[in-house]
Amino acid sequence: MKQNRFFIEKRDQGDYAVRRPNAKRASAVEPTQAKAEKRAREIDPRAVILPARVKHTSKGKPDQWRKGDLKK
Repeated sequence: MKQNRFFIEKRDQGDYAVRRPNAKRASAVEPTQAKAEKRAREIDPRAVILPARVKHTSKGKPDQWRKGDLKK
C-alpha cells in the first residue's frame, strides 16, 4: 500500500498550500507553515508531511523537500 503524503509549499501570495502528490488543487491553504502542517494532520493523521525547504541548512538547500521529526 502506498503511503499517504502531503507537500507543504509556500505560495507566491505568501501563504502555504497543503497538496497531495500530483494534485492540481490544494487540499487546504493556511497563513503559516505550522498551521498548514497542523491542517494536513487533521485531514490525514497518518500521512507523511513533507514541507519545502525555504533556506540553506547543513542538511539541504531551498526547494528541496524535507522529511523530519515534525511536531504532531
